[in-house]
Amino acid sequence: QVQLVESGGGLVQAGGSLRLSCAASGATFSSYSMAWFRQAPGKEREFVAVVTWNGGTTLYADSVKGRFTCSRDKGKNTVYLQMNSLKPEDTAVYYCAATGIRRVATLTTDFASWGQGTQVTVSS
Repeated sequence: QVQLVESGGGLVQAGGSLRLSCAASGATFSSYSMAWFRQAPGKEREFVAVVTWNGGTTLYADSVKGRFTCSRDKGKNTVYLQMNSLKPEDTAVYYCAATGIRRVATLTTDFASWGQGTQVTVSS
């Protein structure tokens, strides 16, 4: 099973940018589709973005489309989430997740491996 460690969270003003990183170890990175989810206080964990195992497809939640970019670096076993034009409603703990499922996966139940999460806070 792959181990995941997120980094890059923090406090930023509305309109600012952050880049989250998720380093993977313990398994063949290129075999896994990688995704980002987020969970705000009192809310369910929700899908943010996914990049497939071969990097061929990326998919975004409507709420972040055009502002966030998900990418992967096979050489560094790392997946990134570049977040621009941040809004206060983007405030949440962001989690990285991995799945061996080949189709485009967006449900929390599709993912067996999770990181510990990193806090993103956007002030107005």
